[in-house]
Amino acid sequence: MSDEPVGGAYRIEDLAHRSGATVRTIRAYQDRGLLPRPERRGRANVYADAHLARLRQIADLLDRGYTLASIKELLEAWDAGRGLGGILGLVAEVDGPWTDEEAVRISRAELDDRFGGSPDDAAVADAVALGVLEQVPGDEDSFLVPSPQELAVAVELYATGVPLSAIAGHLRELRGQVEHIASRFLEFTTEHVFARYLGEHPPSDADAAEAASLVRRLRPLAQQTVDAELARAMRLFATRHLRQHLGSGQAPDRGDETRTVEIPVGTMRAVEGLVGAERAAAFVAAAAEREVQKRTLDQLASNNRSRSDVHEIG
Repeated sequence: MSDEPVGGAYRIEDLAHRSGATVRTIRAYQDRGLLPRPERRGRANVYADAHLARLRQIADLLDRGYTLASIKELLEAWDAGRGLGGILGLVAEVDGPWTDEEAVRISRAELDDRFGGSPDDAAVADAVALGVLEQVPGDEDSFLVPSPQELAVAVELYATGVPLSAIAGHLRELRGQVEHIASRFLEFTTEHVFARYLGEHPPSDADAAEAASLVRRLRPLAQQTVDAELARAMRLFATRHLRQHLGSGQAPDRGDETRTVEIPVGTMRAVEGLVGAERAAAFVAAAAEREVQKRTLDQLASNNRSRSDVHEIG
């Protein structure tokens, strides 16, 4: 008897081989209701092309980040005739590129040449860890550059005398701050725009298509807002620094300036839950100031106790 399935009829081992899933996984999907039961023919269970297509659908949705529970709801909607086109279109819109930049390929020799001609393995490892460079599989001397603009900025900064280690450190700090901005913008738009599409069940095909259209419209707004605010802030601080350095010739008094610090997202969300997003920064500053004052008072009291002890001994 031939081991190859005939006419779209598969044994479970054949189905596993063709789909890339394991036999154990296929049985688990059946138990969870993700995969229809096979047809019983005599003593054998026989699977059809529909089972193979369903397994490929599941694999695709898992790759897109869906959980098995949400996949089950989507497939039930599909089986009820509601369709997955709009939902998968929404997923494609969110998963797609959020920039017009196109990745370029660069050789290690070209990379070294752009940064002074001297190989720096540590700097390259830093760039790979940060995602500025991606190693080309099977070619140790070639890299993909996802953002040529970001690499160009690094080249210009290096040319002005900024060490590569400082550039990498600055990017790490900047990335944390930008990710916080992105997270807040997402929370803002979810609350005010997308909440109506996020019910307990998958949105209808029409709602998903409408949400995808909104993503296309709103996607550039975050960057436009950040560009405008960054330009405003750069002008403000650059002008202030220039006046301070050219005015008295003395080092500027930094007492009134602010400093950005990294605070875990979970902590900030807890603070925002207490006082609201618009008052979160003031709350954190006040809490820090109160702690400084408390420690100052404790220190003064401690010093006073120490002096009293000395007098008593004397």
